[in-house]
Amino acid sequence: MSILAKIIAQKRLEIVALDAQTLRRAADSSPAPRDFLSAIRPPLPQGEGVGVRERRRFGLRPSLIAELKRASPSKGLLAPHLDLFQVADIYTQNGASAISVLTDEKFFMGNLATLHALRNTQHVPLLRKDFIIHETQLYEARANGADAILLIAAALTDDKLFSDLHTLALELGLTPLVEVHHEAETERALKLKDVKLIGINNRNLSTFEVSLETTERLRPMISSDIAVVAESGIFTASDVERLAKANVDAILVGEALVTSEDIPAKVRELSGARVPSPSGRGVG
Repeated sequence: MSILAKIIAQKRLEIVALDAQTLRRAADSSPAPRDFLSAIRPPLPQGEGVGVRERRRFGLRPSLIAELKRASPSKGLLAPHLDLFQVADIYTQNGASAISVLTDEKFFMGNLATLHALRNTQHVPLLRKDFIIHETQLYEARANGADAILLIAAALTDDKLFSDLHTLALELGLTPLVEVHHEAETERALKLKDVKLIGINNRNLSTFEVSLETTERLRPMISSDIAVVAESGIFTASDVERLAKANVDAILVGEALVTSEDIPAKVRELSGARVPSPSGRGVG
C-alpha cells in the first residue's frame, strides 16, 4: 500500500469520528475567511497583464507561503520540537505572504489546534494543509480558522467528489488550492468550475524524487488568469528565480525553512524581503 493510500485510509477513520452537524454550525458562525488569493497574488495596475514580463517590470517575485512542518512521511522527523507559534511570527516578520499549517497528526505531527490558535494571532491568511476527502473536513477547516484548503488531485480520483468539494469550498468562502503532479491531473484540475488557484507539486508520488522541471513543464498548460503555486524542492534564492522565470505566482516552502539554522534569514532569502531579523538566529 502506498503512503498516500495509507493516509487516505487513516482519514476515513478520522472522518467517521467527526460530528458533522456541530462542525457545520460552527463553520456558519465563524468569521469570514480572509482573501488568500489576493495575499499571494497582489493585483497589478489596471490593464496590465500577469506574464513574466509584466511581473518583472513591477518588481514582483513569487510570494512565499511558509509552511509549519515538523515531519513528513518521505523525510521523517524534520523539526519535531519546533515552536510553531514562534516560527509563525518569524515567517510573517520576514516577508511570508501566507502560512501553511499542516493539521494531519499521524503522518505530519500537526494538529487543528495550531490552526485555530494562529487565526487569532496572525494577520496573514492561513492554508489548512491536509488530505481533504469529505465535505465535513471543509466545515472543520472553516470552523478552525482556515482561509484556504488543499485539494489533492491524486487523493480525489472521483471527478464528481473532486468537483463537489471544490464547489463547496468556494461556497464557504475558502480558497481551494488544487494540487497536481502531472499532466493528467492538471487537465482534471482545469475542468473544475471557477478554479482560480493550482499548486504544482514537484514531488513524484511514486519515486519521491523532486524536480523543478515539473513546474516548468506543467505551468504552460495553465492560463494566466489562474494563479499557480510551486510546491516542493525549493531551497534557495536561485530556485525562486528559476520558478519566477516559469511565471509562478507563489512558492510553498516547508522543509527548507524549518530545518534552517537561521530561519529568519532563510525566510528573507526566499521571500525577497529586506527585513532585519528580530532574533538573529533560527529556532527549533
